[in-house]
Amino acid sequence: MKKISLIAGACLLLMSTACSSEGASTEKGAQDSTQVTKKADPFEAQTNIRYIDMDSITEHYNLAKDYKEWLMKKNESLEKQIRGLYASAQKFEAECQKKMQANGYLTEAAYKADVQKLQNMAVNAQKKEQELRRQAAQEDAQWQKQLQDSINSFVIDYNKDKKFDAILMKAAGIYFNPSLEITKDVIEGLNARYNNVAPSKDAKAEEKAAPADSTKKAEVKK
Repeated sequence: MKKISLIAGACLLLMSTACSSEGASTEKGAQDSTQVTKKADPFEAQTNIRYIDMDSITEHYNLAKDYKEWLMKKNESLEKQIRGLYASAQKFEAECQKKMQANGYLTEAAYKADVQKLQNMAVNAQKKEQELRRQAAQEDAQWQKQLQDSINSFVIDYNKDKKFDAILMKAAGIYFNPSLEITKDVIEGLNARYNNVAPSKDAKAEEKAAPADSTKKAEVKK
């Protein structure tokens, strides 16, 4: 009987220990889940490397803003054009439906001719849609290339005097000493250069058909 009591006591002790451990683990998990993301404090740089935040550059660089504005308008225009491509086919399809319901087809040949015409209209609309989307993708690629080339070119010229060993993207690393960031300087330099050579709004309106050409005015002055 004494042995049974000892065993029961040991079981209770183990259960108590397990509960305590589980409670501590749960409490620790709750504490971990409420931890605030730490922000590094800047300190004196001891290296000749700097970094830039591309998200901030694309948000504040005026050429990037122009690109975003163009992209929004281009998408709206593209969708409007595509809807127009299918409007004629949809209208003809509705006319065929009404004609069929009113027994307007006197021969099977007349019905098949309209069906074939409708199919041709749909195929042509799809081909034109693909062409419009292809052209839009090419223009978008030109904008993006021009934007990237502009930033790269500026950074190279900017570093001629600074002579940093490397200028990295913030996204390329996990941690950077905040005192190594030069994003603000780069944005200011990019906009100062772009504002001096960017076309006026009237000129931009005239060049909407060729956005990539207008952005060439933002290239670095040699």
